[in-house]
Amino acid sequence: MCGIVGAVASRDITPILLEGLSRLEYRGYDSCGVAVFDNGALRRARSTERVAELADTIAREHITGFTGIAHTRWATHGAPVTRNAHPHFSGLGQEAPSIALVHNGIIENHEELRTELQAVGYVFESQTDTEVIAHLVHHLYHGDLLEAVQQTVKRLKGAYAIAVFCRDEPHRIVAARYGSPLVIGRGQNENFLASDALALAGTTDQIVYLEDGDVADLQLGNVWIMDATGKQVNRKINTVQVHTGAAELGPYRHYMQKEIFEQPRAVADTLEDVESITPELFGDKAYKIFKQIDRVLILACGTSYYAGLTAQYWIESVAKIPVSVEIASEYRYRDSVPTANTLVVTISQSGETADTLAALKHARSLGMQHTLTICNVSTSAMVRECELAYITRAGVEIGVASTKAFTTQLTALFMLTLALAQVHGQLTEQQEAAHVKALRHLPAAISAVLALEPQIMAWADRFATKENALFLGRGMHYPIALEGALKLKEISYIHAEAYPAGELKHGPLALVTEQMPVVTIAPNDALLEKLKSNIQEVRARGGELYVFADMDTRIVSAEGVHVIRMPEHYGLLSPILHTVPLQLLAYHTACSRGTDVDKPRNLAKSVTVE
Repeated sequence: MCGIVGAVASRDITPILLEGLSRLEYRGYDSCGVAVFDNGALRRARSTERVAELADTIAREHITGFTGIAHTRWATHGAPVTRNAHPHFSGLGQEAPSIALVHNGIIENHEELRTELQAVGYVFESQTDTEVIAHLVHHLYHGDLLEAVQQTVKRLKGAYAIAVFCRDEPHRIVAARYGSPLVIGRGQNENFLASDALALAGTTDQIVYLEDGDVADLQLGNVWIMDATGKQVNRKINTVQVHTGAAELGPYRHYMQKEIFEQPRAVADTLEDVESITPELFGDKAYKIFKQIDRVLILACGTSYYAGLTAQYWIESVAKIPVSVEIASEYRYRDSVPTANTLVVTISQSGETADTLAALKHARSLGMQHTLTICNVSTSAMVRECELAYITRAGVEIGVASTKAFTTQLTALFMLTLALAQVHGQLTEQQEAAHVKALRHLPAAISAVLALEPQIMAWADRFATKENALFLGRGMHYPIALEGALKLKEISYIHAEAYPAGELKHGPLALVTEQMPVVTIAPNDALLEKLKSNIQEVRARGGELYVFADMDTRIVSAEGVHVIRMPEHYGLLSPILHTVPLQLLAYHTACSRGTDVDKPRNLAKSVTVE
């Protein structure tokens, strides 16, 4: 969600701050701003436009500085207007502001602190919880910014990543994190910070990942880190190579289209030319842990949750292990029945999803210590928190609506299914060989589905005039219907919902008219004949059907029935192939409607607040 960049150097750092913000734009934001120490005073520029407009303002107003912080904001407290944009300043009375601060996260006790600060004379200009932190730092500042920030964070309840600098200590930034990601970038006689290492690509590749409770003191020649107890600690310096080429559009109209077409490569990279299935793919301790577990609990949000639902079908069918799939944001707020021999699996593209991290910690607090994450970022909090991990190789995903991250998650989850089945004696050598062969052919199979794009574009022109749509699937394709509906609503703003096809007669059939397109996933599996009956139910009510059918299903186009033939049936891996045309349908429908495909309204790429 929100993005932070900061720098302390002996050169003008505004270009670094702006470049960092531009690298974080893909996360989603509705305002942005920069604050620097400039000729003995704090100066800032803020905008509710894009980072490019902010850069124009900074150039026009000749804002430069050697210490500064920058931010992209996704509104939580207060509307997306300039006065709520970060950075926030603090001073008291008529004095010039002396504290500048940016913040990611949510402060739960902000109203209590606001009342307290107003009582001693602080005037609030914004509706944000962040301004409370700025004024509290100012109130507690007595000549040492580090001490003021340490005292401030002791008063905060909630999640935060903050960066703050003071007019009276111009070559110093103090940062702190709890529940929101923050990294330090080391340089030569200059140092940097950001909410994501990507923001510092091209500036430094020496990255330190702060842990919960850490407070960091950045000065020109060094960085000092204190843990939650105030003790100075050393955190490992990682060399992180961030490939910025992923941020180039090339011949594509949007990042989402580019990322849809990158899926064959992403899946191939995720498979890493796997020749056989072994538990050690998931970590050195995987065999021992997999042998002990008798249940799987999957925790995830959004698209990752649908990946988990698909994995439930696979694991229970192939490995014969019971699986529960929980929406992470709901799981920790209800009473559940933990069992010690449960493998807790988290799924997250960023590895920083706040709800999923909190659910993971909750599961561990209940005594479930065996943890594994499927994640796209090897250096993320999720990976550090879990015993085991499988890192997908989707690469940087810029479009807010997830595409290649989802299909690589499914690929990794299928490999997990096979590894669990192997350890629990449910997989013969012949079966393993057949599954590995199918996995290795998967990139080519996805490429064949991508060739259907021209036919899907014709459908999209019809969908663009609709305001509602229904998606149907059965069995392990029901979660794919859910994902297809989510993609359509995310980027085209068409209301869409998905149902198991067998549930039609239990309510949704009442919605079916010629104005309600019904998208149906029709693989050639054991439920095909049941699905054909559901299709007839729609036709009998005058509904308009759009069917993605396997080659040998004998579902043919007719009045009110539009069929696109999939290149081949793909057995257990069929959900991955059927995902791709639904992505293309959503993408081209959004293009036809003229929406902002890569940055849909009200949404953020990485949800790092609860």
